Amino acid sequence: MRRMVSISARSSSHPRFPSASQQQNATHDVTNQAPPLSPYDASDDQALLEGLRREGAGWAEEDLRRLGRLAGSAKAQEWGEQANRHEPVLRTHDRYGHRIDEVEFHPSWHHLMRTAVAEGLAGAPWADGRPGAHVVRTAGGLVWGHTEAGHGCPTSMTYAAVPALRAQPDLAKVYEPLLTSREYDPELRVPTEKPGLLAGMGMTEKQGGSDVRTNTTTATPTGEPGVYTLRGHKWFTSAPMCDVFLVLAQAPGGLSCFLVPRILPDGSRNTFRVQRLKDKLGNRSNASSEPEFDRTVAWLVGPEGRGVKTIIEMVNCTRLDCVMSSAALMRKTLVEAGHHARHRSAFGARLVEQPLMRNVLADLALESEAATALTLRLAGAADRGLRGDAGERAFRRVATAVGKYWVTKRGPAFTAEALECLGGNGYVEDSGMPRHYREAPLLSIWEGSGNVNALDVLRALGRTPESAEALFGELALARGADARLDAAVTGLKNQLAETDQMGARRLVERMALALQAALLVRHAPAPVADAFCATRLGGDWGHAFGTLPAGTDLGAILERALPGRN
Repeated sequence: MRRMVSISARSSSHPRFPSASQQQNATHDVTNQAPPLSPYDASDDQALLEGLRREGAGWAEEDLRRLGRLAGSAKAQEWGEQANRHEPVLRTHDRYGHRIDEVEFHPSWHHLMRTAVAEGLAGAPWADGRPGAHVVRTAGGLVWGHTEAGHGCPTSMTYAAVPALRAQPDLAKVYEPLLTSREYDPELRVPTEKPGLLAGMGMTEKQGGSDVRTNTTTATPTGEPGVYTLRGHKWFTSAPMCDVFLVLAQAPGGLSCFLVPRILPDGSRNTFRVQRLKDKLGNRSNASSEPEFDRTVAWLVGPEGRGVKTIIEMVNCTRLDCVMSSAALMRKTLVEAGHHARHRSAFGARLVEQPLMRNVLADLALESEAATALTLRLAGAADRGLRGDAGERAFRRVATAVGKYWVTKRGPAFTAEALECLGGNGYVEDSGMPRHYREAPLLSIWEGSGNVNALDVLRALGRTPESAEALFGELALARGADARLDAAVTGLKNQLAETDQMGARRLVERMALALQAALLVRHAPAPVADAFCATRLGGDWGHAFGTLPAGTDLGAILERALPGRN
């Protein structure tokens, strides 16, 4: 033993054997890594702020900047990470064997929800008479979306439930003040005894999906006016802990819309058996379920047989939120990629100074600004249309489906490219980029896949000629500003006359690009508009991001998108 101690002593003092602390310092010095992005201001986005003012909601800029600082804080970013790491858990029964069908969430989920509802991102705009209130909500979603996407589902459905519920004025009188409240109360209680409510919807079933007219859930009149009982199984109902749901079911008069509360007025639990939670690719923080109805009490919303017409306004609202969420995800991942490139060096220079990386970031910046501009234009159309502007209603009818198709389609490729900007670091979960990447495809699926939205555009153009007039009226506002855009609009008119179902996607893609280009030509700086038109309309564009042509003013594009970060 004495000999071993002697050897150890000689080894520790020998110059060839540094001390443990020296070894640790030598191998674990952290260099050439980007510092944490947070805290940052998620509203520090010129395209966003300009669009807010342009669409008549500049009065909310101070509040939006405050929300942006909160969204980019280390605290809020941690809420988003924890809500996804600690996924919701289904509890079908309590310890005594009683059926409860409740979903437990991590406290961070509730922090996110409480903030979103308090900031008016749920139903609050319907109770706000100021012009631009719905634009403010959308802008808030673009900013608060920097935290995480899952909790945007119940806030979106709550917002969208209000106009559908108005088809039944007696129910709207009771529930609308609670759906438009800024109070978040996650407990399951009698709805009318709570300070605020959340709403969900149950449309799709396993045999039909988007083809809701094949639904088999039945609604049987009870004999009491407007009261039915439901029996059936829904395939994909998100946020099962909402207080009330708008549900489609087959009544004697055809497919109809119903209001289903989780808790009945007498305090008993309505039958809402959650069979399981979906094991989804992304959107892990949000519970998506398969509820079963069995003599479930429901109230008719709108006339029997008019269920699709009643609930379609809800779908129009949630489709806009899909566009918004995609644009928010693009902006978030662009900021992350730009931050990394600014601080990471390779081959003797910061990544942001390397020509190819600058091209990639600038190309992403163009896509992000175009998505943001279109999102806010759609929000402005919704706001003005809801206030009685018939032209804006017609524009919204077709343009929301166009935006839903295209912006959500661009999201997955965008987030993949932004992730790649971080290299291997971006492929690691703690960078946050894999979560964003998994989230991106969902937004093109929810509220109608690409095919459903492309066909809806054709339907709108065929059945409502005023929608086509409104669309081309919008494009005409940019006439003469860019020859490439003028040529694209002419081609679009020619294509419109010959398009059938097989050509629907190509038509809608061109509509989206023309709309985005028209907005940028009118409102963005010349380098941004010129680069977008040259690539998206002029054909000087490769198949991947980062293929902007020589001569593009990359510096001007990056300075606008990432001020102080390039």
